[in-house]
Formats: sequence, C-alpha cells, structure tokens
Amino acid sequence: MNVVKPKKFLGQHFLTDLSVAQRIANTIDVCPELPVLEVGPGMGVLTQYILKKSREFKVVEIDFDSVPYLHEHFPELGDNIIEGDFLQMNLCEVFDGRPFVLTGNYPYNISSQIFFKMIEHRDLIPCCTGMIQKEVAERMAASPGSKTYGVLSVLVQAWYDVEYLFTVPETVFNPPPKVKSAVIRLMRNEKSALGCDEQLFRRIVKTVFTMRRKMMRNGMKQILGKDSSLLTDSVFTQRPEQLSVQDYIDLTNRVEAELRKSP
Repeated sequence: MNVVKPKKFLGQHFLTDLSVAQRIANTIDVCPELPVLEVGPGMGVLTQYILKKSREFKVVEIDFDSVPYLHEHFPELGDNIIEGDFLQMNLCEVFDGRPFVLTGNYPYNISSQIFFKMIEHRDLIPCCTGMIQKEVAERMAASPGSKTYGVLSVLVQAWYDVEYLFTVPETVFNPPPKVKSAVIRLMRNEKSALGCDEQLFRRIVKTVFTMRRKMMRNGMKQILGKDSSLLTDSVFTQRPEQLSVQDYIDLTNRVEAELRKSP
C-alpha cells in the first residue's frame, strides 16, 4: 500500500509538511521520562519523528486503511499499533496504569471529545500535546473576559496549564481544511482536587455558558430556582466569560450550600 486516502467521515486531514511534523514531535520532550500514545497517526508523518526519540511508544488508529500501512512502513512498532477508537479505549490498560504523554494530529471532528476524555483521566495524562483547529486551541487557552473563553476553557484550565505554541496554515494538509490549525501543549497543574463538588462545578459551567451573552442569573435559575435569594448577589450580574476558574470553584461551593438548605 503506497498511500492512504483521507476519509471525510473520520475528519482526516493528513499533514504533509515534515518540518511542522518535527516541531510537533518535539513538543513531547518536556516529559522525556514518560511513554507516549499518539492518536490517529494516519500515514505516520508524526510517528516517524517520535520513533527517533527512542521512547516507549504506542499509536492508536481507527482507520482500517492506515493500520496495514503503518505495519508495512513502520515494522519497528510491532504490537504497539492499536487498532481501535481512542474515545472507547480503557486508558488504564495502555501502559499498564502508568502515566503517559498524549499527542497527535487530532481528528477535527472529535478533538473536544478527546480533551474531555483527557480531563477524566487527568492523573494518567500529565502532558498532552498536538494539533487541533485554531479556534479550539484559542478557546482552550483563552483568559476570562475573552470572547473565546467558554466551557472548554474553564474545564481544561481547572486541571491543566495551556500553552498555545504556534499556528499552522491550511496549505500543509491533504486535503486542506477550511480552517487554520494550531499546536498546543497542556501540562497538568498541581491541583489534586478542585475543593468543590466537581460534578456540580461542571454542571454550573455548562449551564451558564448556554446563555453566554446573558447575565449569570439567567442560567443559574435552572439550578437554584428562580426565587433563590442567592441570585441577588452581584456575581450573578456578570456574564459567564467574566468569571475565572477559581470564581467558578467558589461559586460552586456557595451554590452547594444553598442547595442543601432547600427542602
């Protein structure tokens, strides 16, 4: 097999610029002691440079054409080619429960889902790097007050420090996507717990950002009830993008206390 044709239903856009692939591969060097899992290697443009680093290394690929291509062109991977869906994998089994670096040229259509799974397994993934849509990268790295600050910003930044590393043009892909891409690096912060009910935290964040252009009060009525006295607090006159991660943690504790008062 000489080439693998990109499949639209898998969100595939194969990187063709080797210098960009080398730069992405180098983003994992910040954690040199950890094994590496690459998601969606395709024809191995990034894989070839990670292999040169002599790291413990596995790839996971769902594309039925890419798997035999990888076996043929990268025989040194051997049994370290996992055929399957990353979103369905048991990540505790990949490296026998050991932490690892997650990297890849992530499929555009599931990039947010990949990061939500990363958050769920944050103790296994202290470092995540790779390429995604520029818009998603900007949202992940956004600061409070920014128009791009939203659910993904808050939930990722609660557990990771986000670095927007560099932008990648559409012209270095086959087929060229309709959007620019960006390479990011996420490093696990020092929090072992948020100090609040984490399920309620996620619920609050997701709820208020469904009405991001309105005051917090509007979204929070769904959780507190429209007659809650807590809604008179000045925090609820702000818009969702104005609150920091710590603000949402503090708010979660106040909301939890209020809900406990309810009959």
